[in-house]
Amino acid sequence: MLTRTLRTRGTFRAIPTIFRAPFADKVENHPSVNQVPANDPNPQTAPQNVSATNELATSSEGSFDKVLQESVEKAEERRSLQAPNRKGIWSRSQQPRSAAMTGPRFEQTIMEDQPRPYAAIELIHKQPVRWVKDRIVRCDGGGGPLGHPQIFINVDKPEICECTYCGLPFAHEHHREHLKSLPSTPYPLEPLGDPAEVHESQRITDEAFGQR
Repeated sequence: MLTRTLRTRGTFRAIPTIFRAPFADKVENHPSVNQVPANDPNPQTAPQNVSATNELATSSEGSFDKVLQESVEKAEERRSLQAPNRKGIWSRSQQPRSAAMTGPRFEQTIMEDQPRPYAAIELIHKQPVRWVKDRIVRCDGGGGPLGHPQIFINVDKPEICECTYCGLPFAHEHHREHLKSLPSTPYPLEPLGDPAEVHESQRITDEAFGQR
């Protein structure tokens, strides 16, 4: 009786191994699309993600006033850029756009019509320096629901001091000549008329919850 029980247990124990083996081989032979093998002597060529059929003019059927048409070179360039004003990622938690927009889903997609917001990390460096005459400056992002908690910034040092919330640059008037003598600065020292510039005074009222 004991021998029969052990044989039965051994049979059931071997069944998962038999069914597991073919599945394990299938997983090893078909790795993930975004998997990067370590020290691969023969790296595989990435398949083309943009279809050449987009070069053929197609009716937009009322969505736009122009035909849907895009060359492979332009589509691949737009697909690989993280933002129209920045090529790569700016945060470790981001996934590169070139790795995210892959596969059949984006094969026949007009990249020009896809959402492509500008990178704020580049836009903030278009803002000119706010020159102040006090040692301590207060920044709330403009106030209202689009603002942020008040941040007090010390501008004693001869450098451009950024708000840790919104990134707006501040500097003391005493350091204007020194900053102008530098070969380059991360922010423009004077307004340049760039479309991304935000007017220095955005506040409409002095209320605590006043709109911008």
